[in-house]
Amino acid sequence: MKIVLLGTNGWFDTATGNTPCILVQAETFDLIFDAGYGMTKVDRYIDGSKPVYLLISHFHLDHLIGLHTLPKHKFQKGLHIIGQPGTHAALEGLMSPVYSIPLDTLPFPVDVAEVNGSVPNGLPFQLTALPLIHSGPCMGFRVECENKVITYCTDTGECENAVILARGADLFLTECSLKPGVAPSPNWPHLSPDLAAKMAVDAGAKKLVLVHFDPTQYPSLSMRSEAETRARSIFADSVAGLDGMEFYLA
Repeated sequence: MKIVLLGTNGWFDTATGNTPCILVQAETFDLIFDAGYGMTKVDRYIDGSKPVYLLISHFHLDHLIGLHTLPKHKFQKGLHIIGQPGTHAALEGLMSPVYSIPLDTLPFPVDVAEVNGSVPNGLPFQLTALPLIHSGPCMGFRVECENKVITYCTDTGECENAVILARGADLFLTECSLKPGVAPSPNWPHLSPDLAAKMAVDAGAKKLVLVHFDPTQYPSLSMRSEAETRARSIFADSVAGLDGMEFYLA
């Protein structure tokens, strides 16, 4: 299984990276976490030979803005979008002729499912989705397939659900919006490398990958290296994610 970091910035694109998008390539399907502007690069990896699943954490624009590039992608086996309650309405509004191209006019089939107490049936992977702590509703995801576990928790403060989702995960992808030692805002919760690493320890995860770096707090990649060093002082197998970075789980 191959994991590619296509967008590791939060909030907005800069020279350090695009907004959130993570690609997971399994044998029988491709899976995408969030549709930030990193999604513009998906067509470098997906050839249309497998169905594609897109898991949307929440509706802030930095996690959705890449959807307007959907017409250029090759999802001929279908795009299956999964999100929290309200996803249908949110995408219907965003992907309307006023702002973009409606989903039902794309050159490939698209369906939208909402996680509302249970996950959709018939998925080629086991999915667990739980609410996180953010300024508005946001979900974290645990995907189990090919005897591996990948957890994705972005835009969250320190919370028990993130630890539950990351329990024993082979790869724990979580956010690092705040600089080392910066306390989170109670009105807009996010994580520092310290808090992210602490959750990885509590979860017994195997590897921590920091993503969703706030570009106002991390204007340079060297500052990400500092975050990695701080995280490693708490959880040894920590990595500061960069756009284009690849991981393999075998």
